[in-house]
Amino acid sequence: MAIDPSRILLTGRVAVVTGGGEGIGRGIAEGLAAFGASVAIWEINAETCGAAAESIGALGIVTDVRDSGQVDAALQRTTSELGIPSILVNNAGGVFKSALLDTSENGWDALYKSNLRHVLLCTQRVARLLVDSEQPGSVINVTSIEGVRAAPGYAAYAAAKAGVVNYTKTAALELATHKIRVNALAPDLTMTEGLLRMSPNGLSATGDMIPMRRPGHVDEMAGAAVFLASDMSSYITGQTIHVDGGTQAASGWNHNPQTGEYQLGSG
Repeated sequence: MAIDPSRILLTGRVAVVTGGGEGIGRGIAEGLAAFGASVAIWEINAETCGAAAESIGALGIVTDVRDSGQVDAALQRTTSELGIPSILVNNAGGVFKSALLDTSENGWDALYKSNLRHVLLCTQRVARLLVDSEQPGSVINVTSIEGVRAAPGYAAYAAAKAGVVNYTKTAALELATHKIRVNALAPDLTMTEGLLRMSPNGLSATGDMIPMRRPGHVDEMAGAAVFLASDMSSYITGQTIHVDGGTQAASGWNHNPQTGEYQLGSG
């Protein structure tokens, strides 16, 4: 029997995207909406939240997903205006450089809260609604290549992203019997507003570090998210998909900037 192309459609489903005001989150929100989902954007920045919601035709709710009370309020409003979400994308996050010997307790806690704590809060709340209503669902956590490799100068961030990877596996097992799938997406460098703010002139050499010789695009993350949200991935759970142009597979092999040939390390 041939695969029915309609299985990729998300018509009639409600999706929540945290941190959907810009960057990867906005790209995923646009992708889910394009395939038929009714989308709610939970975003801490009121300006980007409103602009993204208006552009996409989504419900924008200014929310700090690190705060359980705000998560509860956002979920209540989403449910009352759109219905129970069966798709949750835990995309919100943040990063700053902090050497291991200089990282303060407050800095560690800030990166934990912005990259890992909210994944529990949002998944728990949405999953409870799905279990109570006996509905299936798909949770998609956005982690990072830094969650599976060393990241000097970013120990707290990398630890939190590694936590997302393992949380994804564990949550997948606990929720499997409720027909709720949990997977993760792990990007490498992706062209976003935040990346350009951090490195406005620092992307020229990325082609040598990534096997496909270019940064990713938010639409490529969105395509993977749509797949994981849809029935096309109905037997996939507990997985982390690296949408990274081959970086994770490369394991340190880079293109030589002069010859283009692969070399191990910077050479």
